[in-house]
Amino acid sequence: MAAVATCGSGAGTTGSAVATASKSNVTSFQRRGPRASGTNDSGPRLVSIAGTRPSVRNGQLLVSTGLPALDQLLGGGLAIGTVLLIEEDKYNIYSPLLFKCFLAEGIVNGHTLLVASAKEDPANILQELPAPLLDDNSKKEFDEDVYNHKTPESNIKMKIAWRYQLLPKMEQIGPVSSRFGHYYDASKRIPQELIEASNWHGFFLPEKISSTLKVEPCSLTPGYIKLLQFIQNIIYEERFDGSNPQKKQRNVLRIGIQNLGSPLWGDDICCAENGSNSHSLTKFLYVLRGLLRTSLSACIITMPTHLIQNKAIIARITNLSDTVIGLESFIGSERETNPLYKDYHGLIHIRQIPRLNNLICDESDVKDLAFKLKRKLFTIEGWRKSLWSFSNLKI
Repeated sequence: MAAVATCGSGAGTTGSAVATASKSNVTSFQRRGPRASGTNDSGPRLVSIAGTRPSVRNGQLLVSTGLPALDQLLGGGLAIGTVLLIEEDKYNIYSPLLFKCFLAEGIVNGHTLLVASAKEDPANILQELPAPLLDDNSKKEFDEDVYNHKTPESNIKMKIAWRYQLLPKMEQIGPVSSRFGHYYDASKRIPQELIEASNWHGFFLPEKISSTLKVEPCSLTPGYIKLLQFIQNIIYEERFDGSNPQKKQRNVLRIGIQNLGSPLWGDDICCAENGSNSHSLTKFLYVLRGLLRTSLSACIITMPTHLIQNKAIIARITNLSDTVIGLESFIGSERETNPLYKDYHGLIHIRQIPRLNNLICDESDVKDLAFKLKRKLFTIEGWRKSLWSFSNLKI
């Protein structure tokens, strides 16, 4: 088994002033009854975990992805015990931001982090996390980035579409403890004291794999084996598996894996259509999902699926993931200069949403989604092409 490398200080239940601000996150789904001491004082029987909430639709425990608009599209958030796969954009510009927002949300809520990468040291990744908008100035910054650049109404009729925001209304921006999920300022970095007070674990592949490593015959690459062992160690040693109660207040493990499936992980699916390790990634995902299903954890993975040669592998990867979204950047494409898309930086595709305790999944009515990165905020918007645009513009 791989040795566990623990970085940072502090317990996993601390890590931010945000987590301590909400001493008792009691939801309407929790019964009230007599305390264990036998007194007549009524109180919550179950103490909820900071930064989580039950799904209104199926009762599944959810965590925020770090993007409130994306939470809304996924039915309220990312379900505990599931995998969110992000198909990277072509030049890997926007997918790292979603990856970092997920990790930043964990630090803000005092969750334990597990960051794995074959490209960048996890310690450096944490230093580049965006800063949360936590104070009264967040409303002002949200106003500047989201609403200042509206097109005059007289020109909207001549434009291609009527756009509507998926972000919550301004009145919902308030104290940190009153909102599920936070907004992040991409132009600033998370305060160092929050990182130092957090509990996180880093897996940097070049440090785990030596050049003299003797690899036994196996269907998994050495990098995937080491990573699975590392994740399993953290889950069981810190008792996220639920077999034994956690020593202190219950907590959530957020797992972030960067650029999985790339050649840096020792996988050849991006180099050949039928490589020697064509089944290695799918078997890794199969085992990983088994670990998540039996633990209090959630995982986000970024993957360069546009580089995978064999489309059958992509289909198997999608089936082994619970939630799949794809980012399509306009950089270097014809859409970059197309007036139809001039107000956006790319499209976001919701490819798969899990069916949790239901026969059908909770899908949004909005099908055409675009994103843009402004000076501070990453926003997701819905847009509808008008008849005028189809008859007068060439796509």
